[in-house]
Amino acid sequence: MCQVPMSRRELLKLSALFTTGGALPLLNALNARAASEPDAPVRIGYLPITDATPLLVAHHHGYFDQEGVKAEKPTLLRSWAQLVEAFISGQVNVVHLLSPMTVWARFGSQVPAKVVAWNHVGGSGLTVAPQVATLRDLGGKTVAIPFWYSIHNVVLQTLLKKDGLVPVAKKTGTLAANEVGLVVMAPSDMPPALAARQIEGYIVAEPFNAAAETLKIGKILRFTGDVWRNHACCVVFMHQQDLDRRPAWSQKVVNAIVRAQRWTQDNRAEAAALLSKDGPNRYTPHTLDALRKVLAPDAGDHGRYLASGAIRHAGWNDQRIDFQPYPYPSYTEELVRRLKGTLIEGNSSFLAALDPQRAARELVDDRFVRRSLAQVGGLKAFGFADGFTRQEEIAA
Repeated sequence: MCQVPMSRRELLKLSALFTTGGALPLLNALNARAASEPDAPVRIGYLPITDATPLLVAHHHGYFDQEGVKAEKPTLLRSWAQLVEAFISGQVNVVHLLSPMTVWARFGSQVPAKVVAWNHVGGSGLTVAPQVATLRDLGGKTVAIPFWYSIHNVVLQTLLKKDGLVPVAKKTGTLAANEVGLVVMAPSDMPPALAARQIEGYIVAEPFNAAAETLKIGKILRFTGDVWRNHACCVVFMHQQDLDRRPAWSQKVVNAIVRAQRWTQDNRAEAAALLSKDGPNRYTPHTLDALRKVLAPDAGDHGRYLASGAIRHAGWNDQRIDFQPYPYPSYTEELVRRLKGTLIEGNSSFLAALDPQRAARELVDDRFVRRSLAQVGGLKAFGFADGFTRQEEIAA
């Protein structure tokens, strides 16, 4: 039975967590936990999406232990609200979080945490019902997003506005022909909702787009990485107190994650197998076929997506999902600029006064990942240009 959309209670809970008052009791719990357990092991919290790949690979291969830090088995959580609550309260201390969500956490509710690395680039898509041929066909229809503060929402609205469509927060009543209703929905609920025609499409992280393809209930209209080249989706978020009080520990944690990203690039099919529901740790409930389609796609897939228009920038030569850990300041700056012009339900007033350069300085701590990259051969080892600056490429 499909649950559509994410429950109002869940949305209210997550919104409350990202207010100063709502976060305070959890932050008090975090401080108490830190005082009683100053040498806490690595405790990963994650959702069952490919965004979590580096964290899970690092655990599977014992990279944390090899770096000299203890790590518990990662904790699978079922919603962003559960993940955020577990992180702010200190139940987990290393998480992957939607990059716009970290902006909200840091500046909207003053959560003392920072982005220390990216988890991956790309890895998301806009999936639609089989009868949808163009974006214009979404007029008067409903599309699901994983959360208002997500790169998915930002990219979707960029695409819609380019085609003259107006994104609206779905209310009761009929949508106008030029309106697209947006609803927040848990990723796992999206494929069944599409199959039941309760929505006309969804934009989300993998492997839920691949799942629609393998189940033959939908098709990919555009890949988000073909709109914003090599964008971050989820990033590695850690507590400020760990970064300040345990810098050596924090460095080892980031080292392990960077090693895991590098391994995944060279072992994509094996990574799909270890993440699958039949893998040794059963990290996710996903089939090997769906995960392979994302991490180790068939050679002919790229040509088929070019022909369908899901990929329009052939010269970018980008992977469906790729891995590199450096958090480019230009991305955070552009993200903040775009969030200011993106429809977001709930508290977003803090964005008006948020300076993009200030956000990049205060949200991100890149000292650890720079050292980790130096140990593995720099960004060139990941197939990206060396240097810590880049020009953002966005072409809807």
